[in-house]
Amino acid sequence: MTAELLGIDAATYRPHPLHTTERVWPESNCYVDLWIETLHALGFEPLAAAAFTLSTDFEGDQWTFFKFPLEDLRAMYGIDVNEMNVWQPLETHVVEQLALGRLLTVEADSWYLPDTTGVAYRLDHQKTAIVPQLIDPDARRLGYFHNAGYFELSDDDYDGVLRRTDELRDPRVMPPYVELVKLDGVRRSALSELVEGAIELTRAHLARRPATNPVQRMRKRLGDDLEWLRSQPLEMFHRWAFGFCRQGGSNAELAAAYVDWLAANDSNAIAPAADAFRELSNATKTLQFTLARAARGRSVDVDGNLDAMERHWDSAMAVLVARYG
Repeated sequence: MTAELLGIDAATYRPHPLHTTERVWPESNCYVDLWIETLHALGFEPLAAAAFTLSTDFEGDQWTFFKFPLEDLRAMYGIDVNEMNVWQPLETHVVEQLALGRLLTVEADSWYLPDTTGVAYRLDHQKTAIVPQLIDPDARRLGYFHNAGYFELSDDDYDGVLRRTDELRDPRVMPPYVELVKLDGVRRSALSELVEGAIELTRAHLARRPATNPVQRMRKRLGDDLEWLRSQPLEMFHRWAFGFCRQGGSNAELAAAYVDWLAANDSNAIAPAADAFRELSNATKTLQFTLARAARGRSVDVDGNLDAMERHWDSAMAVLVARYG
């Protein structure tokens, strides 16, 4: 039977403004992006829960693969997310949970996702995550959130994503990681309540912010990686840059948007922090372009760029800590 929760159409769906093509980083990572669109489609403002961008760090060889913390989703919207035991065919779980008024986040292979055409679709097996909101088993049709929008797939892609092929049914193949998204306790809070909750999260994430400037540690690692990069194929550079540049830059851009939202609803005094995060995001994009030249064997100078990135991070944090502690 067909199961559908939100009644949206991939042909007419309009993504959240965070996913406009004018942004420096139109996409960040699969988990953050699918939650931005899922919250947007549910009628929530995802920026209200984006304080987690303030505690992102450089983890030694890459930036944090940043995500909406599940406890923040519960605190801000009443959405309850937990890992689900996949004991039946994945298709059966999707049908049953949508019929119960619940969503699932599903680990998927981009090989079967036509929205990744030209990047991974039928080209590369890449782990990602989707949120199905429509399923029609008879027509082999699935509507799903992924990256920067809402899409539909069908036929062989349906069988691949839902692991209906003989190869993927093999019991030796590990089942996908799936989360159950319960909407029973959803709250439609007034703006004043959202702002109050966002301020609480801001204080909590600032308390967990990196103890030292993460760009300094990024600089040290880059010194170790630069010579190695010159000997690697371009594909390796793209894999490396996803964690080294894109996660840091896109996090900074999302942090800027969050601080803009908070400034508009709490205090204009923090607006300079948004500007500093934007500059950090732009500088990280410039760094990525520069390092792409290095990966092709060219000599590059990144010290000035990294100096600016350090200053922007310090400036943003100083403004926010002065306001929220």
